[in-house]
Amino acid sequence: MTIKIERKIVKYQVQKPEDTAAAAAAEPAKAAKAAPASPTEEVFRDKNGRTAKVIRMHEKLERPEVLIGSTYKVKTPISDHAMYVTINDIVLNEGTEYEQRRPFEIFINSKNLDHFQWIVALTRIISAVFRKGGDVTFLVDELKAVFDPRGGYWQPGGKFMSSIIAELGYVIEKHLQTIGLMRKPQLDEHQQKLVDEKRAEFEARAKQADAFAKSHFPEGAQLCGKCSTAAVVMMDGCMTCLNCGDSKCG
Repeated sequence: MTIKIERKIVKYQVQKPEDTAAAAAAEPAKAAKAAPASPTEEVFRDKNGRTAKVIRMHEKLERPEVLIGSTYKVKTPISDHAMYVTINDIVLNEGTEYEQRRPFEIFINSKNLDHFQWIVALTRIISAVFRKGGDVTFLVDELKAVFDPRGGYWQPGGKFMSSIIAELGYVIEKHLQTIGLMRKPQLDEHQQKLVDEKRAEFEARAKQADAFAKSHFPEGAQLCGKCSTAAVVMMDGCMTCLNCGDSKCG
């Protein structure tokens, strides 16, 4: 059959039989990826060329009969009763290389009935966000940014909590870090080394001040290995004893 070409030919390519076969083989894969089996599943090919169905978190995903849970105790100095925060997780694609643990629901139990209404409302909202799927880590920052107008409180260990809601945010953050949805903040090698050096320097300075509080040498002076006097200070870039004159520089 004769075909008349109306436009000027500027480029051409010879189609080979193997190109036609490769294009025909790619069509089923494209069709499977474009048409997922359900709103909670994603179909694609793995590295071995096999078709895999990966279940994603979605609000239409039905609750299993059994969920994995973790309970955290929250004891605040502003309340006589502790709160117990339970977060249940669902395991998606169990037993496969795509296995993932995602939070599904949250419960808060306390004997203090003063907070009953907002506790029920908060647990339902957070659970709904968990089941919605997607990135749920934003909840941590939103909860930690809530401040109590009456002021916060200090937890054992010297950590300040701006409100009870903020502490719930820290609990959820800890849980998400445990199941791998969030990374634990870590210092790099150089920052950790600097922090360790400064901490050791501060502790050494505090020991010197306690042991030799009445010394007439400068505060924070270290112990001299030659005359056993807390009189070693940094002078001109060298550790020098102000009592006997011993210097690391000779």
